[in-house]
Amino acid sequence: MKQGTVYTVKQENQQYRVTCLLDAAGLDKKIAGRPVILIKPNLVEALPPPITTPVSLVRAIILYLRKHSQAEILIGEGTASATYDTPHAFEALGYNKLGQELDVPLIDLNHEPCISLKCAKYDRWPEMHLPQIAMESFLLSVPMLKAHSLALVTLTMKNMMGLAPPQHYQQGGGWKKSAFHLGIQDAVADLNRYRTPDFSVLDATLGMAEAHLWGPTCQPPPHILAASDDPVAIDAYGAQLLHKNWQEIGHIKSVHQELGQAAPLTVHEIMTVK
Repeated sequence: MKQGTVYTVKQENQQYRVTCLLDAAGLDKKIAGRPVILIKPNLVEALPPPITTPVSLVRAIILYLRKHSQAEILIGEGTASATYDTPHAFEALGYNKLGQELDVPLIDLNHEPCISLKCAKYDRWPEMHLPQIAMESFLLSVPMLKAHSLALVTLTMKNMMGLAPPQHYQQGGGWKKSAFHLGIQDAVADLNRYRTPDFSVLDATLGMAEAHLWGPTCQPPPHILAASDDPVAIDAYGAQLLHKNWQEIGHIKSVHQELGQAAPLTVHEIMTVK
């Protein structure tokens, strides 16, 4: 049986730990020849880290990518807020400044041209509408370590909900992705069957212990950055950091051995020299 593999590094100087981590995880080889890399942070609301992905981490990832690839780099998100759209989150959280500094376009995935994808065997979403740019790019997810009141965790696979366009998934509520609330575990699993990340960098520096938008951080804080090309493995690992059993989290359990491996899980701890 293939093992799920996750690479981790303890928090140090951010650029240095990102470089060590991504080198160990072999990201340079995985992006070879890819013309477009789409970075997908978690900017669900215009709230500061650890609720949302820190701009400093995305900046460090971009600098790494620039050293190893000639690909066009984009930052894309589709915020779920009921009261504002993605450009407000980009501005409030420092992404506009980052985009200008590094000449990286910012993409509002809520309003990108979409393609229709169909698979009758997917009960929750036999048809999905997803941004064409997300289907054509190397998709690099940068989620935060967070518990969630409905999905139990929100890690890299749930981060893909930012791809879902409100014109198709804002149903029965003001929240822009409200259709996902009905059968959320199956909804997240089917979404990832259509499009799951090609690579993930999980910020588990502090972690949200009880909910994704409010409440205490993890005690003690993990102070970990993790990376993997296996979305199931990194979500199982993140669940473990939140003291949750991945087998009790429907969207992880249902795609185990389909989109990746939750177990057995190999965790490589990268040792760095100060």
